[in-house]
Amino acid sequence: MRIRMVLSILFAVALVLFITQPAAAQVQTGRAPRVTIPASSLEQSGDIGKRAHTNVQIVGEGPFKPAGGASPEGSPPFPGYFYETPASLACIYKLVAATLEGCNPNLVTANPSGGSRAIAIVDAFDDPNAVSDLTNFSAQFGLPLPTPTSFQVIYATGTQPVQDPSGGWEIEESLDIEYAHAMAPNATLYLVEAASNSFYDLLYAELVAGAIVSAAGGGEISNSWGGGEFPAETLFDSVFLSPNVVFFASSGDSPGTIWPSTSPNVVSVGGTSTNRNPLTGSLLYEGSWTDGGGGPSYVEPVPPYQSSLLGPSITMGARVTPDVSSDANPITGVWVLDTNAVPGPGWYIVGGTSASSPTWAGIVNSAGHFYASSAVELSHIWIGDNVYGGDPIGLNDIKKDNCGPYGGYLTKTGYDFCTGNGSPNGYKNK
Repeated sequence: MRIRMVLSILFAVALVLFITQPAAAQVQTGRAPRVTIPASSLEQSGDIGKRAHTNVQIVGEGPFKPAGGASPEGSPPFPGYFYETPASLACIYKLVAATLEGCNPNLVTANPSGGSRAIAIVDAFDDPNAVSDLTNFSAQFGLPLPTPTSFQVIYATGTQPVQDPSGGWEIEESLDIEYAHAMAPNATLYLVEAASNSFYDLLYAELVAGAIVSAAGGGEISNSWGGGEFPAETLFDSVFLSPNVVFFASSGDSPGTIWPSTSPNVVSVGGTSTNRNPLTGSLLYEGSWTDGGGGPSYVEPVPPYQSSLLGPSITMGARVTPDVSSDANPITGVWVLDTNAVPGPGWYIVGGTSASSPTWAGIVNSAGHFYASSAVELSHIWIGDNVYGGDPIGLNDIKKDNCGPYGGYLTKTGYDFCTGNGSPNGYKNK
């Protein structure tokens, strides 16, 4: 009886302490929800060469929090969590003036302010709440609100696509438009919706997007989807050659390579983790993300911008991915608003290299160089001032953690299969 009484007292004291602790301490010291991979991100064996999958992962099994919140404009929709915001990414990647808060998402509010010309997002299926969700996301984080001219949804075939029954592509679309807009809020943004996730429909949408961006004077196209490599992929690489357009593609969320990330005509974007102090929220370091895709292609030969810098032992005569990287780990993921998702409406915490591709597309747009092709962009990333007169400063060389089959790819000084040449460091060399 005495033992039972002591335990009861201890539990009562613990409950009082928990209730009276600040919200941030409750959140950060508790057990985190597990990461869920939506059905849209799971590739079936029959999909290879036929259908693409998303590269999104979410924290929990549905919305992290319902839509709406009491936090002030510019702050996370719910305080006390250390997931990334537009302002915290801008702080980490030195897109805004440095702060002393360790880029804590609850304390920093300065957003990127650049962007011009056009960015297109190519995705499958329809997101009927795209406009309202981007508007409310922008209002929450203090970004310029989209207008009918600054954000347009384009149906690639001219007919509104159906919605994805799994809801995963809708979360993908919300993530893509929200973080491309966050990194380049003054660019005109186009969401080009393919009729389905078949490669035929997506590549048709890619051509539509290429024509739109070229006509707008140039810009970027982000593709957060992909699929396992297949022998005929090289036949479709020419789709990513629209004039004055730089194409981006996610490198994948599992060991190995996916296409179109392996295409020599796209900038392949891998994933990192923005590791934070769980009590203070301060950034500790940026390391690789264990599940990020990368490595030598099984199909694509090594392109010129890689062959001159990487020895045969690295490339093995193949295109290697990724070229660059940024935050993708879902447990260090970003806030995304989706009010029409199948798992339920609300604020999601989303990761995967689907977060990296639109982030990079927006940053490159804000850099303002608007190169004539992905090849020129890649030459600046890879060669810098050795050939093109650019400034090699502009990338964070990631040197911690690992990825790949059996965790066997290690980060190191210079290029590696986990994080490529590194994550953004300001607007130089982009």
